[in-house]
Amino acid sequence: MQTHDPRQSPLFNNSLEKGLAVIRALGVQRREMNLPEIAEATGMTKSAVQRFTYSLEVLGYLRKDARSKRYSLTPRCLELGFSYLQANWLVDHANPFLFDLNNKCGETVNLSEPDGTDMVFVARFPSHKHIAIHMPVGRRLPMFCTASGRAYLSALPEDVMGRLIEASVLTKFTPNTVTDKKQLKRLIADARTAGYAWANEEYFRGDINLAAPLLSARGEVLGAINISLPTSRWTLDSGRQQLAQMLIGTARAIGTLPPR
Repeated sequence: MQTHDPRQSPLFNNSLEKGLAVIRALGVQRREMNLPEIAEATGMTKSAVQRFTYSLEVLGYLRKDARSKRYSLTPRCLELGFSYLQANWLVDHANPFLFDLNNKCGETVNLSEPDGTDMVFVARFPSHKHIAIHMPVGRRLPMFCTASGRAYLSALPEDVMGRLIEASVLTKFTPNTVTDKKQLKRLIADARTAGYAWANEEYFRGDINLAAPLLSARGEVLGAINISLPTSRWTLDSGRQQLAQMLIGTARAIGTLPPR
């Protein structure tokens, strides 16, 4: 069965896609790039990249170093994400509950939403204690090896969950990362039964995660909330015993709120 490619629609603007591709090419792995590097990263010609980088520089989204001729992002790029956060009713309504959970457990609490096969942090209340891992709002993490992702997957219909697992790149980030699809589906099934998911040092060493799916009043899964626990203070068992019900209760409280 053939599926319609929305990019083939006459309404689709290829120039906009290419301009955004230039912005997305720059990031943690490639903080600065010259024209040939951007062309290679985006699959565009150097002349096309030159037009887009010039336009984005004029608009204030890129800066060009006068000596190295290398481009980097500017703070104006934050406007794009900040506008989303300001307009997001879920973040607005969830924040008081996340703050309360953060105070009760003393550890970092996050709200994440799905995007493709990733979960994206859209709200974060960090621990006041020492934390070794910096995870800012906007950070993307794979669904398959994170508690937030598994919590979200556990609330989806079986066929949708299966398609997302099949589409995921099952990278072995740490020795603990589960990459076997059958084992992943068992963990997701366990999360569905328990009402929360867990991951034990599967994306970062030293980081344990507990997460609960966030459901709307209509039963639609919106995302997940998670608690990040450093192994210097917690074990998976102690986290599950002391925090799981608190986490589930917070997720349910947020889910009772109507959309704005």
